[in-house]
Order: sequence, then structure tokens, then C-alpha cells
Amino acid sequence: MAVTARGARTRAALVAAARTVFERDGFLASRLTDITAEASCSVGTFYTHFASKEEVFLAVMEAAQDDMLHPGMPHVEDGADPVAVIEASNRAYFDSYRRNARLMMLQEQVATIDDDFRRQRLERGETFVRRNAKGISRLQDAGLVDAHLDPLMTARALSGMVARLAYTTFALGLDLAVDDLVETSTRLWANALGLDAKPG
Repeated sequence: MAVTARGARTRAALVAAARTVFERDGFLASRLTDITAEASCSVGTFYTHFASKEEVFLAVMEAAQDDMLHPGMPHVEDGADPVAVIEASNRAYFDSYRRNARLMMLQEQVATIDDDFRRQRLERGETFVRRNAKGISRLQDAGLVDAHLDPLMTARALSGMVARLAYTTFALGLDLAVDDLVETSTRLWANALGLDAKPG
């Protein structure tokens, strides 16, 4: 069934309203009537676009993931030093995580109570891992990184480190400066891969 422009706008308004309500009230305490009131539409209109609160939460998380996968990285020149690319990527990730921190905390909550969501949460994480693994493979092909490293497992380890730093800082509230997060995580990435991390 074709989606009209008006239908697309209504769906987008419901997703935006759901994000506001989820971030304000948490997933468990949020009600469909709160979401529809925030979106200024009826419950019937909600069910035209989503089957449940869980489904609209998935839509909210998909939008957040798109922001985090395509956060608008600082410009890095073509052929730039690999460490500079890693640094820019880490900074963009931390900045986007900070924008979505409340949702990232809710994501962990919902993953503990919903098996389907837990599987999708794992797949979202693997999307980042696969992208980073491709970058590691390219560096190996260029002879810049230890060829004996398994790109996927290395990406899991290093991506997990950065994700946990972001979670404890922005979702749980550990008081760490973004510049320190970027510098340390970049040095650890560079050291693990055998790249020359130049002093900042």
C-alpha cells in the first residue's frame, strides 16, 4: 500500500512524539495515550501506522541508529593518516551517543524483557562492528595493520570498548570529558592495531 505524504508526516510525528514520551517517562511507564496526545492524534491513527508500543519503540531506535551510523563526521582529507580517521570516527560516535544517551539506556532496559528486541539490539550492534571490521580489513590490505588479526573479532573488541565508555559516560552519568574519551580510545585503537598514534 502506497504511503501518502500526509501519512508519512503523521508517522514521523508519532515517532518523534514516542521518542519524547519514552525519554521522559521510560519505556515501561509510557502509554499509547501519552504518545498520541504528544502527537496530537487519535489512538486509531496510531494503529494505522504501528501495531504496538514495542513497534513504535523499534521505529524510534531505528531513527537513532541512523543518526549514530551517519552522524556527520568532521571532515577528514582523502588519504588521511588512519589514526586521524579513527579519531574523527570516535569523536562522531561519542557526540551522536550523547545526543541519544537516554534512548541508549532504554535500549538496554527493553533488551532485558523482550527477546525479539534483544535480537534486534544485537543486530544493531553488529552493524557497527561489521563497518569497523571493513575498515580494519582495508588497513590490513594496505599493509598498515597486523595481518594476523581477525578483523571481525578485533572490531568487536575495540567497538565494545568505545560503546561501553559512551554508555557509562552519557547514559549512566560518569563525569568524563569528551576530549579525554576521544584521545584515550583513539590511542587504544591505534595501539591495538599497531598504528603510530602521534601525541595530541
